[in-house]
Amino acid sequence: MTAGQPTPNNWNQKIIEEFRANGGKVGGPFEGAHLVLLTTTGARTGKRHTTPLVTMPDGDRIIVIASAAGAPAHPAWYHNILANPEVTVEDGTRTYQATATPAEGQERDRLYARMVEIAPGFAEYQAKTSRVIPVVVLQP
Repeated sequence: MTAGQPTPNNWNQKIIEEFRANGGKVGGPFEGAHLVLLTTTGARTGKRHTTPLVTMPDGDRIIVIASAAGAPAHPAWYHNILANPEVTVEDGTRTYQATATPAEGQERDRLYARMVEIAPGFAEYQAKTSRVIPVVVLQP
């Protein structure tokens, strides 16, 4: 990083603060998107970590994508849910416990395609990386 650029954690922290101050609404690049705050338990540390994520409803569950903006490795929150699938979801002004489960096979492909329809940037993220980007189901 060069001087003056925000670190990913600082950038996320600003979104988290704005989300909480405005009942789940944020501006900037995520204005109008449906965001949640996902709090996971660290796989190695056991510490709680909160990450803002774009979501898509799917019946009584919501879908999130472990894109890391097309980075070569999965995001830390994804590794955390594999070790500790019980998570906390902040959705607007509602907070609830959920179980995070990676979607697989045809279900993963179907859900990813639906997310691309809602947020086309996810197609660009998949094109930028050789890894298959995980799709995660959050079930209350």
